[in-house]
Amino acid sequence: MRLLPILASQDPRPRRLGQAVQESMDDFLLEDEAVIAQGHGVVLLNTREAGTLSVTNFRLLFVSQAKKCVIELGTIPLTTIEKLSDDVKLQPLPHLSDKSHPRELLQVIGKDMRIIVFAFVPKTKQKNEVFDALRRYTKPANLWDLYAFSCDPSTIKNDSEPKWRLLREYFRLFRKSLPQLRGAEEVSLSNDWWRLTRVNSSYSLCSTYPSELIVPRSISDEDLFQASTFRSGKRLPVISWCDAGSGAVLARSSQPMVGLMMNFRNNADEKLVCALSSRTTGDKGSPRKLYIIDARPRANALANGAKGGGSESSSNYPRSEVLFLGIQNIHTMRDSLSRLRDYVDAHGSISSNGTPSAVSVVGDRRNRGSTWGGGNLNSMTSFSSTLGEWLNHIQNILVGASWIAAQIAEEAAAVLVHCSDGWDRTTQLVALSCLLLDPYYRTFSGFQALVEKDWLAFGHPFAERMGVPTVAENGGSQYELLRQPSLGNLSSSPSRNALGPSGPSSNASAQSQTSNNSSPILLQWLDCISQLLRLYPCAFQFSSKFLVDFMDCVLSCRFGNFLCNSEREREQSGVTNSCRCMWSYLADLRASGGSFHEHYNPFYDPVKHNGALLPPAAALAPTLWPQFYLRWTCPIESQGGDLESQWHAMNKKYAEALKAKDIAELRAKDIKMKMESVKQDLQREKRASNTALVTAQSAQRENAAIKKAIESIGCTIKFSTSGNHEDRTEVLSCSLRRGTDVRDQGDENGDFSVSISAIEDSLVSEAPGDHFCESLCPFRTREGCRWPDAPCAQLGSQFVGLKANYDAFDRLSIQDCYFGPE
Repeated sequence: MRLLPILASQDPRPRRLGQAVQESMDDFLLEDEAVIAQGHGVVLLNTREAGTLSVTNFRLLFVSQAKKCVIELGTIPLTTIEKLSDDVKLQPLPHLSDKSHPRELLQVIGKDMRIIVFAFVPKTKQKNEVFDALRRYTKPANLWDLYAFSCDPSTIKNDSEPKWRLLREYFRLFRKSLPQLRGAEEVSLSNDWWRLTRVNSSYSLCSTYPSELIVPRSISDEDLFQASTFRSGKRLPVISWCDAGSGAVLARSSQPMVGLMMNFRNNADEKLVCALSSRTTGDKGSPRKLYIIDARPRANALANGAKGGGSESSSNYPRSEVLFLGIQNIHTMRDSLSRLRDYVDAHGSISSNGTPSAVSVVGDRRNRGSTWGGGNLNSMTSFSSTLGEWLNHIQNILVGASWIAAQIAEEAAAVLVHCSDGWDRTTQLVALSCLLLDPYYRTFSGFQALVEKDWLAFGHPFAERMGVPTVAENGGSQYELLRQPSLGNLSSSPSRNALGPSGPSSNASAQSQTSNNSSPILLQWLDCISQLLRLYPCAFQFSSKFLVDFMDCVLSCRFGNFLCNSEREREQSGVTNSCRCMWSYLADLRASGGSFHEHYNPFYDPVKHNGALLPPAAALAPTLWPQFYLRWTCPIESQGGDLESQWHAMNKKYAEALKAKDIAELRAKDIKMKMESVKQDLQREKRASNTALVTAQSAQRENAAIKKAIESIGCTIKFSTSGNHEDRTEVLSCSLRRGTDVRDQGDENGDFSVSISAIEDSLVSEAPGDHFCESLCPFRTREGCRWPDAPCAQLGSQFVGLKANYDAFDRLSIQDCYFGPE
């Protein structure tokens, strides 16, 4: 783990963390993640849990002191932080009741609906160090300061370029397969209605459009250049989705520059728009209907005329109809989400003021509403209006997209959608309409293709909407690439204050500008999809949990896919080859869990919904998306009523049962193998025992034979043991062998090898009484042995030559006749 100092002009001595701190945090850090500042003994006020709070180059990391694990609520990526405040006033709480040394508080507001408060140990520098680090690293000055660029480029493996994936999607729309060619310039695509053009390959036609566009076949590239001058930001009408069977199209653009009096016209633009609804030469049907959808309220469209913008007149476009959907601008959406977040935090079971909603309400009544963040009983009645305001925005988008999809599916009409700039509300409507029309977009691969086409390639300004830096027109770095505002003065929201002086004034102004342009446009689109998931639970391959994780990945800026504002800027910054891919990350997550992963929708049935989804207007009554909006303040309730969550919970238990079953089977198999091994050992022991028994019986017969042989020569056999004396005998042997197998233990008359022991010569004393022969000879006298004159010599005793001639003893023979039957 590497450490980054806090680089501050007013602090010439950056603080570095010790080696012990490095080792203690290694288990919780991601690859290439480094600790910048740290505080110990910090309390997460939402859950009253104490731990260590660290600021890294990627996130604000909170590790529990008791559990020794990362607390998800207190851990938030830096780019997900919307606002910081160190001036938080709370009513004294029982667990923080030290009046002499009150805790120092730090509030963090996130773009993902969380509000968290940390309480620091008083009279220490920990809070200031953490706060200063957060102010600097939540708003980096350069694009390349983001964590996404900290990885080693050599470790990045991208399957294909975004341009090739977009080209593959175009071929799918034309119902053709992409040929395997070396370069994109070799590919051509066209049919009776449309064609693929590369007139924007150098982004000279429109800097915020993709390099390849689908346009009507009858329109030349020269017409496209002339038409682009009549549209805001040169975002001329181009085709986003088309039906190769019916010829219906869904096109997008920005507002026309008709002027204050709404009287400016452009022949090339009118020709291009009318060509969207043209039919083929052989088609004898009635002319195709053309709908021009303006996503804005009519009043806003007229107000844009003061800046040269406005809306089309149906009289200038034959067979056309102009409709206004009344969707509000980015600033209204941002303020609405802020109010919803405040109320959800105030009345949730886990609140940033450290008390649950029930306790908070009682406290407010007692203190006449003085508690910060708690509200009172009367204020609960305004929650419905706050919630209704946000849901009304969601409903407007749903109704507009459903109406567009219905005209295309039922009438095979041509629809052109635009707002002011054509990259916010237009993107929401077009992408949602495509999702309703095409079942392919309701799969994992189709969802990726849809996002890369309508959100990324067509230039939704992710950098501005998320408040992160991008690149300038000349390829250099600046905090953001300023664009033409959608409407009027971009005044700051009352709920969004500056993060405090953290650098030069130019940087502060850039932060303020970025804050003004931030808005939850992508979140609203995902919210609409979650509503469709609720209406059509069998129509989507992905689950609501997938949408939540997708949004978190985008907000974290951990990957390069959603950096910058356009395809051109991403090429300039080289994010494709410098940053990891979010799609690969999500695919690896799904692969790790198999078909039971929580990103999969268990109710998905592609056969049941293999066509367009056309929800009736009465069904488009949205509800709060609990998996996203309530996950921090009401974690139990956010998952309790969802069938999908219940299925995943049951599936989790089932998977655990299967795992336990597998473990039990492995143990049973292991025990069985051990029993087989023990059984084999017992069989070997039994065979060895039988062999030893046969050997003992054979030895017994040999012993009896030797006993008879020795007794036949007139000797007495005496067995004795001597534990303390050395064995001082010399073994003399005489063997009789036959040609039979010595292992034939069943033959009682088999050959034996007989050994007879005698005292060594060195032990024989010169005294006559010590002679071995004298001790055994029956003819022994007091005078000693009288060999060879003794009577034993005349009797032919077998002991003849025992001492004088050992060779004679070696030739001693034991005949079978010596032995009688047993």
